[in-house]
Amino acid sequence: MAQAIDIIANALRAVGAYASGEQIDAADANDCLDMLNDLMDTLSNSTMMVPYITEIVFPLTTNVYQYTIGQGGTVGSTFTGSIAPGAGGIGVLTVTSLASGANISLGQFISGGAGGGASTGTQITQFISGAGGIGTYEVNISQAVASGAMRTYYQRPLKINSAFVRVATLDYPVYPLNVENYEQIGLKTLAGPWPRAVYYQPSNPVGNLTFWPVPSSGEMHLFAETVLGRFNSLADTVTLPQGYKMFLRWALAELLLPDYGKNDPVIIQMIARHAADSRAWIKRTNMAPPAVASFDTALLSTRSGQSPSWILNGGFLP
Repeated sequence: MAQAIDIIANALRAVGAYASGEQIDAADANDCLDMLNDLMDTLSNSTMMVPYITEIVFPLTTNVYQYTIGQGGTVGSTFTGSIAPGAGGIGVLTVTSLASGANISLGQFISGGAGGGASTGTQITQFISGAGGIGTYEVNISQAVASGAMRTYYQRPLKINSAFVRVATLDYPVYPLNVENYEQIGLKTLAGPWPRAVYYQPSNPVGNLTFWPVPSSGEMHLFAETVLGRFNSLADTVTLPQGYKMFLRWALAELLLPDYGKNDPVIIQMIARHAADSRAWIKRTNMAPPAVASFDTALLSTRSGQSPSWILNGGFLP
């Protein structure tokens, strides 16, 4: 885990604004926190700086083709649960009942609960005894929240990369559309057994999902690049993969150089080199060639002229 004040203190020392062990002024710390959060937002727009893809899973409601996603949106789960402090600065969420058809997933955020409710930014980071339903889960913030009505939600994605819909035991591809493609659909309220396409509008504060044709059943699986979490306070922590804390330290230092009037070419060059190197290491790890799976249906056995290859592609050919 990375704590905001630690990243900020290291960055300020790197630019020579503070000495080792010197107390960081509150005004400087809060200004740096704003800059750090701006940096986190920028990273979410860079595909190669995003550490993993989030799978967004939710059940479709019969004859409903528009959904909202984000805090306060319709995509999420309602359940009864409580949170207890755990070891190592984490919390333990206990889910005792779950609404029908709902599903709890890694990466979801939590709102609600008895009393003041869950802290802002509370996120499910690991399964313990639960795996989508009743059970226990690890959350990123140690806190005590009495049992009450809670809700999970996904962060509003910047875009949808790919999708499929699960009907019974078969998965069918769902194709993301841009606004021009969606406008060309003549009958937007055409009824169908499940959707073939999705148009996503990343509006604020919640995004809008529109499916076509209008589904009667299915479980949606959307894949979107993860939005990196913001720091809500100087003491706040976010869970990041290996190497990100080092990168944030040097990248923030590089951004702070003009604000603190540092013009020593040796320091500027050193910070720029460390920021570039740590960024390159992360990109090298996150970079992956596109995985394209293919098969020759002619190699599959047939009987009475019937090919069973439809089960591999749901009946849809490229």
